[in-house]
Amino acid sequence: MTTEREPRASATQLPPWVVLHVPHDSAQVPAWTRPQFAVDDATLQRELARMTDHRTFDLFASGQRCACVRAEASRLVVDVERFVDDDHEPMAARGLGVLYRATSDGALLRHPIDEPTRARLLAEFYAPHHERLEAAVAAALAQHGRCVVIDCHSFPREPLPFEDSSLLRPQICIGTDAFHTPPQLRDAFVAEFAREGWSVAVDTPFAGALVPATRFRRDARVTAVMVEVERELYLDPATWLPRADFAAVAARVQAACARAAHRAGTARA
Repeated sequence: MTTEREPRASATQLPPWVVLHVPHDSAQVPAWTRPQFAVDDATLQRELARMTDHRTFDLFASGQRCACVRAEASRLVVDVERFVDDDHEPMAARGLGVLYRATSDGALLRHPIDEPTRARLLAEFYAPHHERLEAAVAAALAQHGRCVVIDCHSFPREPLPFEDSSLLRPQICIGTDAFHTPPQLRDAFVAEFAREGWSVAVDTPFAGALVPATRFRRDARVTAVMVEVERELYLDPATWLPRADFAAVAARVQAACARAAHRAGTARA
């Protein structure tokens, strides 16, 4: 009987059983969807600036060789991290379900969506995204017998109007799921980001970690962790453009993720 040998850890390379998930860094609003929005261009641009996880693909995934699944359209068009059924989605009550109806401050964002339009939006943006995620996870399982999904996000230093301003806002938030985030995975990510000198908290101000719906609470081989990075660590808050030290910060973020994933993988083995 043979067992899989752990590959030698690279300084910044994630192990091949990792799938990076980047759901909110796109600011693309396809032309055919623009008439759905009930706001002027300035308000739409304000919402894109507030709600986009700017440059998170570059921050987490640039230069990585593991699989990465990235949303093509802005979360204002379709939020691929929401449940399709609003009855199962807590944020739907605030108008921020899979199809946003409200702005970040609760005003009207979008005209009512009829069923054919809803079906087209989900068919063009939601379903293909989750098919890519499922395929990437299935490939990792087939080759390595395991998969770690790292859900890649960022957040502003000051809470948005719909967020709870009483919650602690560290520089790094590690989100977990009771089924898919084993303690060794959570602890490895906390320790490695703290090692970089950043303040770290678990499940505050954001909680949860995403896996494909077909695996949710069913397949313990699929583990997951969410990493939320405060935007002002790597972006100019006035413009949301990269700071001069962006490349150095991205290298630190990727190194922390790589060390944590290898560390948790070794503990599992």
